Amino acid sequence: MTADRMAAETMSEALARAAANSPFLASLIARDPPLAARIAAGDMRRDARLDPDIPVARRLRLERRAVALSVAIGDLAGVFDLTEVTHRLTDFADYALDSAIRAAIDERTPGAEPRGFAALALGKQGSRELNYSSDIDPILIFDPATLPRRAREEPEEAAVRIGRRVVDLLQTRDGDGYVLRVDLRLRPSPEITPIVLPMGAAITYYESQALAWERAAFIRARAAAGDRALGQSFLDEIAPFVWRRGLDFGAIKDIRAMSHRIRDHHSAGQRLGPGYDLKRGRGGIREAEFFAQIHQLIHGGRDPVLRAPATRDALARLAEAGWIAPGDARTLIDSYTLLRTIEHRVQMIDDRQTHALPEGKALDRVARLHGLADDRALIDLLAPHVAQAGRIYDALDDGAPEAFSLASEALAAELSVAGFADGETAAGRVERWRSGRYPALRSPAARDALEAVLPVIMPALATAPDPAAALLRLDAMLERLSSAVNIFRLLEARPGLATQLAAILSHAAPLADALGRRPALLDGLIDSSAFDDVGTVAELVAAMRENGAVDYQGQLDQVRHIVGERRFALGAQIVVGAADPLAVSAGYARVAEAAIEVIAAATVADFAERHGHVPDSELVVVAYGRLGGAALTHASDLDLVYLFTGDFRAESDGAKPLGATLYYNRLAQRLTAALSVPTAAGPLYEIDTRLRPSGNQGPLVVSLDSFAQYQRTDAWSWEHMALTRARGVFGSAATRAGVAAVIADVLATSHPERDIVADASAMRIEMATHKPPRGAFDAKLSQGGLVDLEFTVHIAQLLHRRGFDPNLGIAIDALVGDGLLPAPLRPAHDLLTRLLVTTRLVAPEVDEPSAATKALIARALGLADWAAVVAAFAETRHEVEQAWSATTGRMTTEQDDG
Repeated sequence: MTADRMAAETMSEALARAAANSPFLASLIARDPPLAARIAAGDMRRDARLDPDIPVARRLRLERRAVALSVAIGDLAGVFDLTEVTHRLTDFADYALDSAIRAAIDERTPGAEPRGFAALALGKQGSRELNYSSDIDPILIFDPATLPRRAREEPEEAAVRIGRRVVDLLQTRDGDGYVLRVDLRLRPSPEITPIVLPMGAAITYYESQALAWERAAFIRARAAAGDRALGQSFLDEIAPFVWRRGLDFGAIKDIRAMSHRIRDHHSAGQRLGPGYDLKRGRGGIREAEFFAQIHQLIHGGRDPVLRAPATRDALARLAEAGWIAPGDARTLIDSYTLLRTIEHRVQMIDDRQTHALPEGKALDRVARLHGLADDRALIDLLAPHVAQAGRIYDALDDGAPEAFSLASEALAAELSVAGFADGETAAGRVERWRSGRYPALRSPAARDALEAVLPVIMPALATAPDPAAALLRLDAMLERLSSAVNIFRLLEARPGLATQLAAILSHAAPLADALGRRPALLDGLIDSSAFDDVGTVAELVAAMRENGAVDYQGQLDQVRHIVGERRFALGAQIVVGAADPLAVSAGYARVAEAAIEVIAAATVADFAERHGHVPDSELVVVAYGRLGGAALTHASDLDLVYLFTGDFRAESDGAKPLGATLYYNRLAQRLTAALSVPTAAGPLYEIDTRLRPSGNQGPLVVSLDSFAQYQRTDAWSWEHMALTRARGVFGSAATRAGVAAVIADVLATSHPERDIVADASAMRIEMATHKPPRGAFDAKLSQGGLVDLEFTVHIAQLLHRRGFDPNLGIAIDALVGDGLLPAPLRPAHDLLTRLLVTTRLVAPEVDEPSAATKALIARALGLADWAAVVAAFAETRHEVEQAWSATTGRMTTEQDDG
């Protein structure tokens, strides 16, 4: 049998099954034998349009009948899969809606283009998943400035009349049937708003007042008809409302609550059997949709790949990204596909918008339409899919613990059982929160959210490494917050996050302070992005510029947001043991370097708007110290030196010209302020410019030529020691190379040996006098600490004019390789740096850490316990002291003998 003959028989069998079991399809076959014959022959064209001269209302109805029959037979014959079925139905709906809009505008203003009036498809039309007898749920918007209208007619009046005519053309029934049922109730406040909304008012509503379910609805929104450019611009405007980086977990709770209300309202259709609601029943179509949408709302703000409108696409992408189990995704996709297919069978019977399995013999008819023997076979086919989908959706509810008691004594007892050593003190803290003493805890919504999260957060705090410290820091954080609702809902929705938060609160006061200013920093812990590498400098620069802010302050705020996120993430990596502190230190430096590049470029551009540019000249930023060496801590300030190239006698070319020296000094002052002044978006860095030529006595900015001359003739030994870690971090590539050449030339020049050793020794003594160690475990200032190590390295570099590299670890490796320093100095550098980076975050005052923090420090150093830390620190300091003594003593002896 040929393929064509097999296809023809398949179509004929599907037509016969349709005629026998579907009164609606049987009537279509009887009314249009030529259409039935064409379908039987395998002609399933998508674009079979009728003569455009036929009045639009009749033409669309006839075309709808053709689509209804061809799609149904293609579905029943197995020629069309579910995707093809829903796409054909949706494409026709888009075409019909667009045709109705064009006709409605043309009737009122003949010849006018359909500008200024758009239909946004929501729901299944938006995701191209329309079912066989769907309503469409568009939102109609208009632009008063471009909408065609009659003379002396207000735009609002014209838009409403066009909208009414569109609805009339599509859903009024006549002898040819209808085209589409139109439901406009998804628009804001449908009981009081006009059926067509002005674009500006709609944007304002969605950005400021919209409810959680309205956000979820726009996951599947699409500009479908009319002025599509207008519709797309509207969707682009409200995209941040739909896809928020800082997620409102109250919205997720609302969506779950909506699902429960649907189950309750349609309780009769929850159990599988006759009357089961394929859409709203337990394990039904809606639960697969909600499951996908909840996860999309959680993760889609940070990962645009997840913003797939269609349910099955969304589930697949969520599984690929690792946010849901692949098995769960496959189960829900299979269930969704089968239930949607059976839903179509139910709707084919009488062309009714129903989702419930019928009773009695009517259910047999649905089964036979699907090619099954009877109703029992249909229920058996559905049963495992419904059960598995229901279980997966039910798992979204984590089974929240019972609320804590309101009575003081009972609460203290409950908290003691939860793990607090002092239940009464912990209970007193909870009662303080319940009293509404803090502004963030005064509203009814905040108190409700507090009660919901207490059973989650309090056990996490009780079992934290340092429960007392964690509780106090949480209290301090709540005292500073302006609103606590979202952070409570977030923790309630993600109980595992409470454990990480408790660890952060136990150990890291700087991170707790950052959370108090900006609770949305926790978002990075939701999807574990906080534990990713922060990226290269180029990637960080791109992230800091990605919001497209055009005004100067907007650019600065974007940088502050990104810096805050990345510094918090790097600190969290240390707290939870997700990264080596050496890698974190390098990450801190890359974040700072990117911030300098973006803010400096923005400041230069903003300054130039008034003062222009100095011809053949540019600003250069040189990093010294730990930033120069690409190894910052959480608390590091930035040692910067500002230079400029070109002729210092030149003048800028702007509306208010300045001489080059004054120009760059004012520009550098603005840059220092931009990098250091705290704003509502958060703080950045402390800036130290004292390493510039002549220190605080010299100008803030000098020319590159002056810098080179000073370093060659006037700089002190300590300034050359500092120069060993200097590198350009802002300026053109050619200019940075020029700075590097000057530095290399200066450092390669011979210097008197006695001066270097004597000057370094004197400077170290002075530093020890004025900046003594802050505690027994000060990795930087203790005798044998990082300062002694750095001085030892710099003396060797300057004496031998070798091993120059701003990165101290690389410099040590080169000097050890040349036999100029002992091999133990590299592991000494690594241990001291790990200790410094860790303690600056978790024990910034370098007091005796708590037992829990001691364990964290040991883990960060890769050691077994605190005793091992103490021993390793003592041994390392001894190695550094020996190297320092050998370097200064040997060199002094050699010079005296000479």
